[in-house]
Amino acid sequence: MSDKLTEKARELIRRPVLATLATVASDGAPQATPLWIDLDGDDLLVNTAQGRAKARNVERDRRVAVTVLDPEDPYNVVAFRGTVTEVTTEGADDVIDRLAQKYLDVDTYPMRQPGEVRVTVRIRTDHIAMQPQ
Repeated sequence: MSDKLTEKARELIRRPVLATLATVASDGAPQATPLWIDLDGDDLLVNTAQGRAKARNVERDRRVAVTVLDPEDPYNVVAFRGTVTEVTTEGADDVIDRLAQKYLDVDTYPMRQPGEVRVTVRIRTDHIAMQPQ
């Protein structure tokens, strides 16, 4: 069963603020990455390229933690543990373009590398530790 985000938490996630995604590396060590985020219903979406550490980590171990910190109010925080429910290339180019619009105000993601394959990671919120009420 998943915890639900409050409307105030959703408002924070809808803003162009960075999140930190923590994954578990192959040796069991934590690996944390700042990244762009989006919401799809009750799930969080992140996007990366195949072959990157976070993509490899979530393919092997679906447990993650996410923190979203409001840069204007450090007490406005969303922090949760979650489970990756899907890693897909389908529609991933569209997702990174939507994120580029949100974060950079451009129509297409400008940092694509030749041969890069984008993946979207869908995360279910299992246990919310902190969120604005």
